[in-house]
Amino acid sequence: MYSMVDSYNGMGQLGPEYGSKNSLMDNTELDHVTKVIAYHPRYLEHYLNTQNFVMHCDGPLPFEYRSYIAIMAAARHKCTYLVNLYEKEFLMHGGDRNWLNGLDYIPAKLRAISDINKILAHRPWLLNKEHIERLTKGQNSWSLSEVVHAIVLLAHFHSLSSFVFSCGLTQELDTSSQRIENNNVVPQKTETEHNHHHHHHLYQNGQEAIKPPPQTIVEVSVDALMQRMKKLSENNTECTEMELSNRFKHVEMQAAELPAVVQREPSLEQPQQIGHYVDDPNFTYQDFARRGAENIPQTFRIQDYSWDDHGYSLVNRLYNDVGFYLDDKFRLAYNLTYYTIAGRTNVDTSKFRRAIWNYIQCMYGIRYDDYDYGEVNQLLDRALKMFIKTACCFPERITKTDYDSVLVELQHSEKVHVNLMILEARNQAELLYALREIMRYMT
Repeated sequence: MYSMVDSYNGMGQLGPEYGSKNSLMDNTELDHVTKVIAYHPRYLEHYLNTQNFVMHCDGPLPFEYRSYIAIMAAARHKCTYLVNLYEKEFLMHGGDRNWLNGLDYIPAKLRAISDINKILAHRPWLLNKEHIERLTKGQNSWSLSEVVHAIVLLAHFHSLSSFVFSCGLTQELDTSSQRIENNNVVPQKTETEHNHHHHHHLYQNGQEAIKPPPQTIVEVSVDALMQRMKKLSENNTECTEMELSNRFKHVEMQAAELPAVVQREPSLEQPQQIGHYVDDPNFTYQDFARRGAENIPQTFRIQDYSWDDHGYSLVNRLYNDVGFYLDDKFRLAYNLTYYTIAGRTNVDTSKFRRAIWNYIQCMYGIRYDDYDYGEVNQLLDRALKMFIKTACCFPERITKTDYDSVLVELQHSEKVHVNLMILEARNQAELLYALREIMRYMT
C-alpha cells in the first residue's frame, strides 16, 4: 500500500515523520483528501496550516461549534465523506452526541447560522447585512468575531466539498481499507524539487488508464491551447472599457446557459443519512445572470471590494491572524506553477490559470475590470467549463467518469491543480460577498 511517509522523504519543509506524529495530522482520517492534495506539497503545507488554525487553534468559536459548522457546510453539498469525518471530530472534542441527530437538536445560537450557510453555499450574492445583523442581536447573539470565524469555516468546507467531488474521490473512498486507487498517475517533479533529482512516485499501480467513452464535445488539444496562450500574450490591442464590460457580460450569460453535468450513475449515497443537517434542501445554485426576479445588485466589481485591499485586513482584524493564512493559501493556489503542462516543459501557463480563476468567480457575478474575458472563451473549452460549473455549483453530481473525461491529456497532478484552483477561487468568492456585507454592517 502507498505510504504517505515515504513520499515525503528528502523534502525540505516536510520531515519524514510527517503524517505520523505531526500535530497537523492528528486527524489522520483526512488522509484520502490530503494524499491527493499532496501532489502539491507547497500548497498542502498552507492548506494544512490554515485548516489547523481555524479548527484547532485559538479563535472565537468553541471546538464543538467548529466541527459542527463543518458538518453543516459539507451537508449542503451532500458530501457524506466530510460529514462523517467531522462527526467523529465533533465527538472527539467532547461534543454532545444528541446534536448529531440534526438541526432540531442543536442550540438556538448555532441553528441561527444555517441561513447564512445555505446562502453562502448556493447563492452568495443574496447575502446582505441584515443576515449579519440578525445574528448579532437578541439573547443568543453572536459576536462579530464569531460570525467571521463561522463564515471562514463555511466557505472552507463548501469549497472543500467541491474538491472532494471534483477529484472523483467520493466513489474511490473505500474507508474500510483506507485505499485510494489512481490509474493514470505520472510522477511529477514538484516545485520545491527543481534542484533535486528525485521524483516521488505517488501511487502508481501500473494499470492503463481507462479510456473515457467517446464524447460529442471535442476537447481543445494541449498544443492548440499553448498556441492560443502564446497568441494572447503577443496580442497588445487595447479594448475599450465598454468592450471589456460587454465581454464579461457575454461570458457571464454563456455560463448561465451552460448546463451542469447530469448525474449519470444513480447516486450511491442515501442522502437521508445527512438530510437532518440540511434545511430547505431545494435551495440550490441559481444562475447569477438569470437573477432578474430576485432583484439583485449588479455585478460585484473587484475594484470596489477586493480581497487584497479590503477583505484581507477586515478578516484579520476580526479574527486574529486568519487573514495571513488565507492570503498565503489564495496566493499559492493562484500562482502555483511548474512551467509544465502535459509533459511539455518551460510553458507559461499563467493565462490558462487566470482564465480558470476568473471564470469561476464570474459564475458568482464577480468581475475584474482589467481582465479581458474574451480570453476565457479562447482558453477554456465547453467540456472544461461544464466541469468547472458543476464542481462549483453542483459538486455532488460529479463522478469519476467526469473527472476522467475532462482535460484528458493532463497528468493526474495537473487535474488536481485545476481542482485546487476551483476550491480556492470559490472559497474567495464566498468570503468576498460575506466580508463586504460585514463591512456594510459595521459602517
